[in-house]
Formats: sequence, structure tokens, C-alpha cells
Amino acid sequence: MNPRFHAAIGEAMTRLRTSDVAGATNALQRALSGRPVQEGMDSQSRAQDRPGIEPSSTRGLETVLDQLRRQRASFFKDRRAEASVVEQPDDSENFRSRMFRSVIGSLAYKLYVPDDYAGRQLTLIIMLHGCTQNPDDFARGTRMNALADEFGLIVAYPLQPKSANAQGCWNWFDRRHQQRGAGEPALLAGLAQELASEFAIGRSRIFAAGLSAGGAMADVLSSAYPEVFTAVGIHSGLPYGAAKDVMSAFSAMKGNGKASARRASTVRKIIFHGEADATVHPSNGERMFDLARSTHGPLPEYQIDAVINGKRVTRSLIGRGQDHALAEHWLIHGGGHAWSGGDHRGSYVDATGPDASREMVRFFLQA
Repeated sequence: MNPRFHAAIGEAMTRLRTSDVAGATNALQRALSGRPVQEGMDSQSRAQDRPGIEPSSTRGLETVLDQLRRQRASFFKDRRAEASVVEQPDDSENFRSRMFRSVIGSLAYKLYVPDDYAGRQLTLIIMLHGCTQNPDDFARGTRMNALADEFGLIVAYPLQPKSANAQGCWNWFDRRHQQRGAGEPALLAGLAQELASEFAIGRSRIFAAGLSAGGAMADVLSSAYPEVFTAVGIHSGLPYGAAKDVMSAFSAMKGNGKASARRASTVRKIIFHGEADATVHPSNGERMFDLARSTHGPLPEYQIDAVINGKRVTRSLIGRGQDHALAEHWLIHGGGHAWSGGDHRGSYVDATGPDASREMVRFFLQA
């Protein structure tokens, strides 16, 4: 994230908590302009100095937020993500573009099917990319298709179109996309059910995983459709119910979300988060693990510290006796906002540290 943009958003959050709407508006205007405020200038002259930004006296906070929603993608992009979007699609005999249609709407996606899938006990994973990513980029970075060949996985990568979100983010923070029966959760659950039927996959082998906004949407799915998904993997994401609109989403990303235990589901979860994540505060991963602990009741908890591929990792688990873990939390010390142990050719990937994809598959298949 652009440091200046991040600082301006932080200031806006602080000012809103003290009801300083005008100050918050000016902070958001600075975020949109990409330039620092010059000392001695009043808010009127600062605004007039920015092309396309009108003075705060004639523009309300809601208008500024609307422009922020349209333009903030340019501040969040990193160059690897931008480059990956313009690359040619990775279509092959095994990795094809498809379309899901239902009464809710339609959803484009890429599907990976191993060569020798016939006769194998198959598993379905819905992989939800992060903001500014696409299915090809996400598949490349996570290397999940290679694991599909090894473990017999059918892997679907839904595409969030820019028409639904300017950055290509799943709308985890929008109330219209937080409930069953409507919006993105209904589309994603419908896709999972259709693919499960097509490949004769039982409910106990249907999973979802995602990065950042995709991870947050995976947690939405765990609460909205617990009868569809047996477990979810959440990397650098946020808990279901942490936000209800754009402004509360920014607050949640800073670690000030309001998710409560009554919203949490009993679906098994494996959570990865970088301890140095400057985009989504690592307290979000801790909060999801805490919610899982409270939802499942008093259970034994185990903690292991290790160094894996150059990264120090703290792994926490809760479970019942000899049963497999009901929840795992992997805190990657020094890790940022990136998929751990992936392929550096993808965007938002840290090639060092534990292999999050392999660990998620291991956790899923233990169900």
C-alpha cells in the first residue's frame, strides 16, 4: 500500500472517531491526491490545488468516499499484480475458462482438473483471489494446481469483475454480500454445489480458501453456508462481521473490526497471517482464531514455534484429544501481506516461509 495513502486513511479514521467530519474529508482528499499537505494552506486552497477535487465546503464526505471507492485501486496495486493482469491467460487442457449461471447471476471462473481425475476420490477447493488479482495470477502464485495433480483436487478460481468492485475485491464488507441467499456468497456456494455435483464430490470434501479480501469472503462463506463448506483457509483476511461498509472496512483493516462470537461458525478454519502485514492488521487473524476457540467451547490448545524456510512461525491449534485440529493459526513473523511459500511469479507472494497451500490442503484432507 502507498505509505502516504495509508497515513491519510489512518488520520481520517482518527478524525471520524472524534466526529471531525471536515478533517476526515480533508484527509481523504489528501489520500486521493497522493500529495502531502503543505503547511500554511487552508482546506479551501488545498482542495483547489488538486485537479478533480472540489473544496470540502461544496463536497460532502459521502461524495469524497464515492470517489475514493472508484480511485483507491491505483494506490493499492503493486507492479507485480499490474503485470500479471496483462499477461496472456494460462489456458490449457487442464485449466479452462468457464461460466456459472444461476437465478442469482453469473460468475466467470477458471477450473483446473487433473489428467487422471477419473476413478480418484476427488476434493473441491474454491480459491478466492485478492484485490487487483485474477484467477491466472492467483493460481500461479499459490501453486495450487500442482497440488491438484498430487492430491486429486478440482480447483475453481472465480473471477471478481471490475464491474462488481473497482479493485476486483470480493465485497466482504458490504451487507448485501454477507448473507445466504443473495449476492456473492450465494453465487460462490452455488458454484461449489454445481461442481460437486458434476464431479461427484461429497459435502465433506468441499472447501474454500482465499487471500486478503478473498480470505475475508471465505470466512463469510463459512458462516453463510456451513452446510456447503466443511473447512476454509484464510490468508491475510478478516473475520466475518468485522465491517458493514467501506468506512468500517478501513477500520477493520487497521485492526479495529467489530466481529462478534455470535457471528462465528463451527466450520473448521486454518488461518495464516504475516506478523508485519501493513495492509490487514495481524490482529484480524488472531481474532478469527479467538472466535473459533469461543465457538467450539473449552478445548485443549497447543502452540509450536519453528523456523520454516527462513521464517519464524508460531503455530497454534485447538482440538479434542486425538482428533484433528478444529482450528489452526499460523503467525509468520516478519511476514507481510502476501501468500506464504508461493511462487514469486504471482502477485502478493512471499516465496519464503511455510507453504500455505500445502498446509491448507493437509488441513482440509484431515476432515
